[in-house]
Amino acid sequence: MATIKDIAKRAGVSSATVSRVLNYDATFPVADETKRKIFEAAEELSYRKRATKRYANKAIAIVHWYTEKEELNDLYYLSIRLGIEERCKMLEMNAQVYFFDNIDQIVANEVEGIIAVGKFSDQQVKALTEINPLVVFVDSSPDEDKHDAVVIDFEKATEKVIDYFLTTEHEKIGFIGGRELLKAQEKPLEDLRERSFRRYMKELGLFHENFVYIGAFSVDEGYRLMKEAITNLGNDLPTAFFISSDVLAVGSLRALHEAGIPIPERVSIIGLNDISVSKYIYPSLSTIKVYTEVMGESAVDALVERFEGRKIAKKILVSTKLVVRKSVRT
Repeated sequence: MATIKDIAKRAGVSSATVSRVLNYDATFPVADETKRKIFEAAEELSYRKRATKRYANKAIAIVHWYTEKEELNDLYYLSIRLGIEERCKMLEMNAQVYFFDNIDQIVANEVEGIIAVGKFSDQQVKALTEINPLVVFVDSSPDEDKHDAVVIDFEKATEKVIDYFLTTEHEKIGFIGGRELLKAQEKPLEDLRERSFRRYMKELGLFHENFVYIGAFSVDEGYRLMKEAITNLGNDLPTAFFISSDVLAVGSLRALHEAGIPIPERVSIIGLNDISVSKYIYPSLSTIKVYTEVMGESAVDALVERFEGRKIAKKILVSTKLVVRKSVRT
């Protein structure tokens, strides 16, 4: 495992700066560019290099549904993007990164395919396919009859978390989650983690609506939502929370620390994604590992298969794994 010192050396900053950024220290002023260097260094150091066939001279566009600023608040998408870029480097492909608010800069006749990371409206899918009809989607599947897609089974991942809590004698299980909003749309997207949590907990006869808190995907929202749960529920606070992303979990841990609530003795926490930050915070975060590197690699490989003549669209489902660390009782 890469150390904080390794990350500091790669990013060109001090170990103290790395530690405070990875712990989302709200009192530490740091430029977004420095944050980006640190997060990217932490993610890149976790990747394994693999020998592979090379596809030099293939030019593709990586289109991210977030803005650069938004990407720093949700490292899940940043790590997928880095996985794509690493695979392209191995294949000696020429990949250019665009955020959706500047796709007009893509020169259509200069790219041979697009990898679209995130979630896109019908209008956005149309705009992408007008640039190039060969589009692979990562983390969404807008039309699996036409386009390749790489996705996660969030339903199974959610069940893994709940099953673990049940085996460690938790019954009062809460949920902190986020909902995403497509550009130019007012209604948030349905989140599969939230829907799966509600369904499975109801099947078990353990669901309580007042144990569910929903906001947006960011550290600050995780902090706000957990503070709200602590205030509203008091002694009825669940003994365990599934938190639908690690960035939300980081904020939630901070709120529990401030309230003097011991982790995991009083409240156990499991997040989702296993971003690099999860290993370094206190206590180290138990989480569902999402293989973002594999997601990125699979998207590039799917595009290569299209270059080689595959005509039929396919949907790639990448597995997940529960990683138990210090934020849960065992």
